Amino acid sequence: MLFKKIIIMKIISIISFLIPGLLLSQNAVPADFKKIPEILDNIELLYPFIVPDKEYGYWRVLTNDPDPDKAVVYESQMPDFMTINEPFPEKGFFQKCVGEKCFTYILACKKDRAIYFVNEQQLRDFIGTVDNLPEAILLAKTYGFSVDTGNKLSGSYKIEDKHIDLYLSKSKGCPEIKESYFIKINRKNGKLESKNNGIYFKGENCNEAVSQ
Repeated sequence: MLFKKIIIMKIISIISFLIPGLLLSQNAVPADFKKIPEILDNIELLYPFIVPDKEYGYWRVLTNDPDPDKAVVYESQMPDFMTINEPFPEKGFFQKCVGEKCFTYILACKKDRAIYFVNEQQLRDFIGTVDNLPEAILLAKTYGFSVDTGNKLSGSYKIEDKHIDLYLSKSKGCPEIKESYFIKINRKNGKLESKNNGIYFKGENCNEAVSQ
């Protein structure tokens, strides 16, 4: 009887391991999708591609680093006559921790007035219409999605006239679990729709992971 129970448990374990793979095989990435360039999995390299929805005399992306030189992530070309010396805000988007060097924000200048963008919704408003792939990835990031170029199910894209379609990743837990998502972004208004494709990566423990 004990031997029979052990066999049953092994069968259940094997099935539970295979099911995610079977589900993902039914959600294969279509052939007309391209791989997202590896360089675009770095958030800081996406900001230069932003085409703001409104016209600003100058804008820059910063972190709350007390060193003003290290705080600047990206800045547009500043007119010679313009200077901005504003303190950093108490909060920002993509919060990683509490304290210094923990979040990002945008400081823009419009008609000699400083304007802050300090949360994910305000970043979406700043981007406005989605003009290119980096903007689409950045917008998806505000909803918790990220690029994982190691797998087509988490690092692929297709650009159309009205939409940009993406396959991106969301991770959670410890051991880490990564799930694939199909994402459709309306280029005109930035509206995002997503569909969970299932787990494509499971960690064995918090220090070591294996890919299915």
